Amino acid sequence: MAPDWVCEVLSPSTRKLDLGGKRAAYAREGVSYLWLADPIVLSLEAFELRGNQWVLIDALFDDATVSLPPFEAISFNLGDLWLPHAVHKELPTKPANTWLFVA
Repeated sequence: MAPDWVCEVLSPSTRKLDLGGKRAAYAREGVSYLWLADPIVLSLEAFELRGNQWVLIDALFDDATVSLPPFEAISFNLGDLWLPHAVHKELPTKPANTWLFVA
């Protein structure tokens, strides 16, 4: 018995499988809804199976409010899925303790 909903978290090691073979298998087995969460792009794409085709319901980014089938009765902040902004610090433009010598 197939679930009504599947959410895949895309990663570099499984991305091709999640976007290809797994999607086809979920459609074949009759999964009604498929969400694809991408922690690199900070996005969530929600699909509904219509016939044997996945149809995009919505694509949300960053900290958008999520209220999508099959859970449209509730809402949550997409940003709650991502690592805190403090973890995503910008890399320094030059190494610490760099000296500039002028001749």
